[in-house]
Amino acid sequence: MRTVIRNISTLLGILPEGKLRLEGKEMGSVQEMHNAYLIIEDGVITSFGQEKDLPAAIPGEGEPSVIDAEGGMVMPSFCDSHTHLVYAGSREGEFLDKIKGLSYEQIASNGGGILNSSDLLHRTSEDELFRQSMKRVHEVLKKGTGALEIKSGYGLRTEDELKMLRVIRRIKNECPAIIKSTFLGAHAVGRGYSMEDYVDLVCREMIPAVAKEGLADYIDVFCDKGFFTPEDTERILEAGAAYGIPPKIHANELDVSGGVQVGVRHGALSVDHLERTTDAEIEVLKGSGTMPTMLPGSSFFLGIPFGRGRDFIDTGLPLALASDFNPGSSPSGDMRMVLALACIRMKLTPAEAFNACTINGAYAMGCADKAGSITPGKVANLILTVPEISLTGIPYLYATPFISRTFLCGEEVS
Repeated sequence: MRTVIRNISTLLGILPEGKLRLEGKEMGSVQEMHNAYLIIEDGVITSFGQEKDLPAAIPGEGEPSVIDAEGGMVMPSFCDSHTHLVYAGSREGEFLDKIKGLSYEQIASNGGGILNSSDLLHRTSEDELFRQSMKRVHEVLKKGTGALEIKSGYGLRTEDELKMLRVIRRIKNECPAIIKSTFLGAHAVGRGYSMEDYVDLVCREMIPAVAKEGLADYIDVFCDKGFFTPEDTERILEAGAAYGIPPKIHANELDVSGGVQVGVRHGALSVDHLERTTDAEIEVLKGSGTMPTMLPGSSFFLGIPFGRGRDFIDTGLPLALASDFNPGSSPSGDMRMVLALACIRMKLTPAEAFNACTINGAYAMGCADKAGSITPGKVANLILTVPEISLTGIPYLYATPFISRTFLCGEEVS
């Protein structure tokens, strides 16, 4: 099937084949083409150019489908490399606790937080968990996300972690977006376990069971104050590596934890959160293949510091942004809001924030060869905007609808 999108005011986010991430000053510019067309065949971008050069006849059998962009922009879909959207129910009660002044750590120490989600998930069937999670998936797809990483981590028992990962596999099979799965058994210590015994459970039982069913693209650990130490994290990552599961890391949300250093040492694809970092973390990331990833939605919702994204970029590092969609600390998967927060609170330019939410987000979930830019050969996961909106207008008019239509594999999302 062939589709032509024409009458595009601006084709935004063009990158050459093989460019898989942007760093430092590169992030400050977005290649674009005005008065453009784009051709899709069998769900893949095949070519683009200026409207005046659109061929009178598009090669191939039959007439192509033609979409009039009506002067809107076409841009790559958002790539959200850090979510926890497979969960059961809600934690609205904790929202009231936050309003009353309790911190994230206080809620967790009182038996709430991740453990509350774990208890509820344990009581929820796989089919019901899938139903609830697909509702959230459809929500974020309509908001322009075309690639999505989803973590386990609310199971905290082997059978429940496997249940979560099977739900993610079902989402992969039913959803046209690019979906990556991450095993996060080390999200918190399960009820009734000491830290040492729980790390043993993760390494000796959970990881082999996950690997046996081929359920995880990545392994993750919450390396932070009150959760898992760098030593725990090293042990878990080494156990994952024995089964060929590459790492991603939660680090430095609550304190400077040493998780960034562990992640870089083990070749983590990304180190995520980074609300609290020092120059030491910036230095260790330089020259590595690890993508620093910040989650401004979590900072906004919890009232904690925003990551030093400006400093990271100014020192030449790359940066990705993700939603952290979860029931406790960032109950939203709206990547447009993430982009806006990065501009408003982290002082990134719209171009930097756009690149962090597209190509660098794709890199941080291992799909930059398929998504994150307008490049021939990439999957046609696209956003068509309303007319008379600019890149700067997307974060500036942060509550004004800007999406006209969204496409996954060249097909419109209904």
